[in-house]
Amino acid sequence: MVRALFPGTFDPIHYGHMDIANRASKLFDEVVMAVYDKPLKNLLFSPEQRISLAQESFSDTPKIKVTGYSGLTIEFAQKIQAQVIVRGLRVFSDFEFEFRMALANQRLAGEAVETVALITAEQHTFLSSSTVREIAMLNGDVSSMVPPHVEYALKAKVAQMGEQSVPNALRD
Repeated sequence: MVRALFPGTFDPIHYGHMDIANRASKLFDEVVMAVYDKPLKNLLFSPEQRISLAQESFSDTPKIKVTGYSGLTIEFAQKIQAQVIVRGLRVFSDFEFEFRMALANQRLAGEAVETVALITAEQHTFLSSSTVREIAMLNGDVSSMVPPHVEYALKAKVAQMGEQSVPNALRD
């Protein structure tokens, strides 16, 4: 059995993430979508909320399991006995970053865990969680970018945060 790890912050999960996970599930026996708990980023949703949104996104996909993790991704991959780390590539700059990460992981784990990059489907190339968050924070329509339950969670979060939460850089 080949287990693949698909790590990320998924803040929030969007159709681009789902496309990569679904395509990976056709290549590998099991895909573990791992939600990182303490990234060096400003997050909109808590780790528990991000895990819940991802779990709901794949509730009908038994080959994709969702869990949280902390620490080094390569160490988590070894802990769950994943043979592969799956990464999605949208643009050329993603490749450079992922290439460097794959080399660092090789240095830490040897050849025990391979990195496999999947090219994002053309219709999702523009998608990023930060883009989804920015559009949602400005009350824009994100229905073509995220599943309905994520759209609902975004609207609820924006309403909870109120107008003061919109960064000056996003206001015109």
